[in-house]
Amino acid sequence: MARPISILPQIAIFFAGVAAGALTSGVKKQGVASVSSIKDLQAGLAILESKLAAQELAYAERFKQMETRAEEHSTRLADVPSMTQIIGAMEQLLTKTMASLDNRLTAQAKSIDTLRSTVSQTDSLLGKVLESLDALQIPTDPTEAVGDPLFNRRLS
Repeated sequence: MARPISILPQIAIFFAGVAAGALTSGVKKQGVASVSSIKDLQAGLAILESKLAAQELAYAERFKQMETRAEEHSTRLADVPSMTQIIGAMEQLLTKTMASLDNRLTAQAKSIDTLRSTVSQTDSLLGKVLESLDALQIPTDPTEAVGDPLFNRRLS
């Protein structure tokens, strides 16, 4: 953007030279230029210079805005974490997640072992209870019941 701003003074000088050339050529050809034509040229030159100055101000303002935006973007870009920082954070997160998963799996494995031993003890106890019930079971055949002293005690 600095290039159009630096060109503006050169354009102004060029048009001033054209105006001066027009003035001098008019004087040489006619000898004496009319005062009104000189005033018209001066007024045109003043208008042209004011337009040129306005354009230069507009370009300068726009250039300042662009510089400000570029600075804002560079500040934002500096705040963005680098790839190594992102990878490091992801590794930490993955490590924590894996440790948590490992702890839960270990706790579940302990629970399963406890459940197995409980089931084993329950099976053993249930087996003993069933054996005791079999021993206490009343015979269905009446001839066997007569000789059983426990059966006779229950009947009396």
